[in-house]
Amino acid sequence: MNFNPERWLFELRYWLGRTPWDTQITPPEVSAFLQHHPPGRALDLGCGTGTNAISLAQRGWQVTGIDFSMTAIWIARRKARRAGVQVDFRVGDVTDLSDLDGPYNYALDIGCLHAVDPAGRQNYAAGLARLVQPGGHYMLYAWLPRSWNGTTRGISRDQVADLLTPTFRIARVVVGEEQGAGSAWYWLQKQR
Repeated sequence: MNFNPERWLFELRYWLGRTPWDTQITPPEVSAFLQHHPPGRALDLGCGTGTNAISLAQRGWQVTGIDFSMTAIWIARRKARRAGVQVDFRVGDVTDLSDLDGPYNYALDIGCLHAVDPAGRQNYAAGLARLVQPGGHYMLYAWLPRSWNGTTRGISRDQVADLLTPTFRIARVVVGEEQGAGSAWYWLQKQR
């Protein structure tokens, strides 16, 4: 793995337990989706310590979780063993999903895509398009553009649409706030 200061900062934060993004709670938006869809194959992009992947597996889904943090994946595997469920957790890059085989009925991304650089987003979208089956669902939670540590982080609604359509149809968008800044949930379905 090449030295990437931001990546190693994530590793350190996981080791120190300083991960405010890791709430250990499956969001109600995901729980509502699971109540209305039968189990199938799911892909959790940027899965972190596996909270959502484990929640899916507990409901009968066959789940693959991918995250670039070795520490997060180690924690996720430990949590899955304790929960008594099988999840295929992998250390990997969401901009290179070539090691994965579809099709998946459902893909989930909570807070990963908005941190991917613009060039990597194209690869992410191509991998997602290859892996999600026609008619399959994709849920995305992302920051809207905001200032963050001297840069701009996030992805706009127009950028999400430009990136993912026409492969996916945006069925619903709910804009909200996280810590005083804009964020959005997107419900998408792959075109048949």
